[in-house]
Amino acid sequence: MINTIEKTVTQAQAERAFIGETKKIGILGGTFNPPHVGHLVIAEQVADKLGLDKVYFMPNAKPPHVDVKQAIDPLHRAKMVQAAIAGNSRFGIELLEVQRGGKSYTYNTMLQLKVEHPNYEYYFIIGGDEVAYLKTWYRIDDLLKLVHFVGVNRPGQPRVTDYPVEWVEVPNLEISSTDIRKRIANKQSVRYLLPDMVATYIVEKGLYMDDKRDDLSGPLL
Repeated sequence: MINTIEKTVTQAQAERAFIGETKKIGILGGTFNPPHVGHLVIAEQVADKLGLDKVYFMPNAKPPHVDVKQAIDPLHRAKMVQAAIAGNSRFGIELLEVQRGGKSYTYNTMLQLKVEHPNYEYYFIIGGDEVAYLKTWYRIDDLLKLVHFVGVNRPGQPRVTDYPVEWVEVPNLEISSTDIRKRIANKQSVRYLLPDMVATYIVEKGLYMDDKRDDLSGPLL
């Protein structure tokens, strides 16, 4: 199956000139458990600095890493991403991995997307700390033929890698989904860490909480 797709990709790339104008498309993959303002800042900064036509947020179904994160149902995460990006026409959501289910390998995903969108030039956005682990990614050398890697790093962070990575410096926002989940579980405020629509969704669905709340005006919001 993979070999068939690879041949199709090669044919599609050869025929790209006859399909239409090439578009520069960013992909920001992740668990988004939950999506926060840091994700939005990264996507906006990369899109602006690289002149991307659109950035798609791509929630995974199940991360392939050894230290698999205990993530909530991917449908909840997808709905939170939709809530987070509402109002920004340059943002979109890619549900391929959620719909496919199982472990998400970037190579397989991008191979399929290249078949579906041969005129898209993909820019795969990863954190600066993830760049060091590219050598462990599944079929990394083949993946490099499908996408441009974009590494986002904080001011002063070293840019060291053996792989072709385009670096974009972004504001240093110390926000993490792990910390947000802990704050919610402890009934602490996450105002301004999450988009309001995401926070409202979390409260309404009782996500990351030991007990559901009826009061939407509590410390979370």
